[in-house]
Amino acid sequence: MVKEFVTFKTPAGFIRITAENGKITGIYAGAKEERGVVSSVLKEAEKQLKEYFEGSRKKFDLPLFYPAVPAFRMKVWKEMAKIPFGKTRTYGELAASGGNAKAARAAGGACHNNPFMIVVPCHRVIGSNGALTGFAGGLDMKKKLLKLEGVL
Repeated sequence: MVKEFVTFKTPAGFIRITAENGKITGIYAGAKEERGVVSSVLKEAEKQLKEYFEGSRKKFDLPLFYPAVPAFRMKVWKEMAKIPFGKTRTYGELAASGGNAKAARAAGGACHNNPFMIVVPCHRVIGSNGALTGFAGGLDMKKKLLKLEGVL
C-alpha cells in the first residue's frame, strides 16, 4: 500500500502525519504544507490536531501503529501518553514510571525517538530542574505547545 501523508500548518509550526493500512505511523514536525494520498484516518488525525490547537481537545483517540522497539522504550511511550494536558513530568519521573528510576537518559532517548509528537506528548517532559530540554520539533515548538496547555 502507498504510504499516506498530510502536512499542514499549525500555530506551533508545520506538522506531518503519516499512515499505512488505516493506522497512524508517525506525527512529526514537517517542512512545508503538502498533501499526499489522504485517507479517512489522516483526515481524522488532522481534525483532532486542529481541535487541540484551537483548545477544544485535550485527549486524542487515534489508531497508532507503534514500531517494534525495546520493551523499556515502549513502556516510556505508554507512560508518556498518560501525562495529562497541562501537566509535565521529568525524565526521571518518566523513567521511574517506566520501571527503571535510574534510566532518565534512556527515557530521554525514548522521548527523542517518539514517533507521535503531541499525541504521545513528549513536549510535556522536562528536565529535573524544570528546564525545557530537547524536542524533535525544536524548543520553540515545545514552548508554544506548553503555552497552549497553560504550563508556561
